[in-house]
Amino acid sequence: MSNKKTVSILLIALSTLLVIAGCGGGNKTVDIGGNNAIPTAGDKVTVKFMHIWPQGSSAQQNKLVNEIIAQYQTEHPNVTIQQEVLENEQYKNKLKILSASNELPDVGVTWAAGFMDPYVKGDLFASLDDLLGGSLKDQFVPGTTDAYALGGKTYGLPIELNISPIYYNKAIFEKYHLEVPQTYDQFLNVVKTLADNDTAPIALGNKDRWTGSMWYMYLADRLGGPETLKKAIDRTGTFEDPALIQAAAEIQKLVDMNAFNKGFNGLSNDEGKAEFMNEKAAMFLAGTWEIPNFTSNPDVPREFKDKVGFFKFPTVDGGKGNINSWVGGPGVGLFVAENSKIKDEAKKFVEYFIDKWGAESVSTAGVIPATKVDTSSSILPQMYIDLLNELNNASNLTLFADVQMKPNAAQTHLNMIQALFGEAVTPEQFAKEHEAALQKGE
Repeated sequence: MSNKKTVSILLIALSTLLVIAGCGGGNKTVDIGGNNAIPTAGDKVTVKFMHIWPQGSSAQQNKLVNEIIAQYQTEHPNVTIQQEVLENEQYKNKLKILSASNELPDVGVTWAAGFMDPYVKGDLFASLDDLLGGSLKDQFVPGTTDAYALGGKTYGLPIELNISPIYYNKAIFEKYHLEVPQTYDQFLNVVKTLADNDTAPIALGNKDRWTGSMWYMYLADRLGGPETLKKAIDRTGTFEDPALIQAAAEIQKLVDMNAFNKGFNGLSNDEGKAEFMNEKAAMFLAGTWEIPNFTSNPDVPREFKDKVGFFKFPTVDGGKGNINSWVGGPGVGLFVAENSKIKDEAKKFVEYFIDKWGAESVSTAGVIPATKVDTSSSILPQMYIDLLNELNNASNLTLFADVQMKPNAAQTHLNMIQALFGEAVTPEQFAKEHEAALQKGE
């Protein structure tokens, strides 16, 4: 059976479940008379909220979530927010299981674009356009909600926004009399100087593959401009565009220059990051989710934090890209289950959560929100201020490639990234495999 037929059957099965279950799933404690009924003041309502910030691995986010929930429950004494907290991969697996039986939580976490696609097609996520037209209107950084829109409707609201600078160790640069590169040729000279002095130029853990994808995406952007990769993915263009093939060739040139730490293709992102944190590598490309490690994390020595700076991915001579074009995009967002019995109350909680998260996430959790931040009203580390200002000046934000793609194509992309860095495929084969996967539309 083809994957396309399998998806069609699953969607039919989900539609059947919707008909059979009616308003089933969601909260079972109180029936308030249909999906759109508004609870009266005396009704006791339980909102089931499933998220990805456990206390152990996401302590600051967990703290903020609990503060927001406590505030909401105080202001809405008839409402109880019932949490279920899981690590990322466990969360994704459970979401699939719950969707099959039409028992999604009232409010949950989702990723954008391709990840949302099957849930939206299965009529499992509610449209949140009414919230965007209400108190949240004009509150989001322009473009951040686009990745959560399918078929002209918005089915998730982002709470995080990430851009990906190249962090660097200022002490290592000073040791070898290196300056922050503005052009790609200058960058290659930095790489060569460090490699010639037996210092790993770049920390990378490419076992996770999306880490290497960011290097490829930036080269694709700087060579072909921001639309070339996007068009190849949305099928108005091709992955066999000369700029995308050249970007793959440049990756292998970096590998041949020993630009990355030893064993990078077999190391996880955390293991690769450790090369930078332990000052064994001079540079590290990562999202702004890493800023707490370089500013506020009490477990990281101040001596090291003071050595970390960042720069924008350099421009390529003759390329079409702009230095103010970033790889990144919205992080996770919140959804409301279409078949929640308490959909209106769930939407109220989402609206409240996004407002409070936007106001507190930078200072409390070190997370840049998808809503606009007034840096003058908060006392923030300078790196945050500098990157928030860069965000205000961004000419483009290219969403992570694997997030842009549908699930099967995304897996091909990630596998090909690892093969490219391992020099197991040529740049031409790399492009051809992508083109074949994207043509299938799965």
